[in-house]
Amino acid sequence: MPDETPTTLTEEQFHKKMAVDLFNHTWDLIGKADRTPEDDLEMVHSAHASRWHWGRVGTPLNFQRGEWQVSRVHALLKRAEPAQYHAKSCLALTEANNIKDFDLGFAYEAMARAHAVAGNDAETAKYLELARDAAEQIEKKEDREYFEGELKTIPGWGN
Repeated sequence: MPDETPTTLTEEQFHKKMAVDLFNHTWDLIGKADRTPEDDLEMVHSAHASRWHWGRVGTPLNFQRGEWQVSRVHALLKRAEPAQYHAKSCLALTEANNIKDFDLGFAYEAMARAHAVAGNDAETAKYLELARDAAEQIEKKEDREYFEGELKTIPGWGN
């Protein structure tokens, strides 16, 4: 008979579990083809909640990725101001912590996407160019190909 004693998590374990679970839940909602307005609201709340939990126990990389995801959610919902705010936070964390590779590229991607939503063509082009340059520095081929595929979904990619 299995042990029926409930598992007790430490506060740190709880925050980490919630951060990961909410991040993954948000990602599932981002990819959901037939999202409802209720799903959209849940997606916003889960992205912010994940970032909040990471803020309790995470590393600068967790904070950076959390800010990226919050920005992505707002951009997806065509909410330019919060998309830009969180993209700037993502990029600031990236620069302050010397984060490179895949995550540097996605910081630029967030900026480009947020500016595209806001209709800032010059800024979109600037950050797309930085993202293209960053793509060349991504070590793993599959990460680079995934990243480049994401860039192609930003309006202005072909400019």
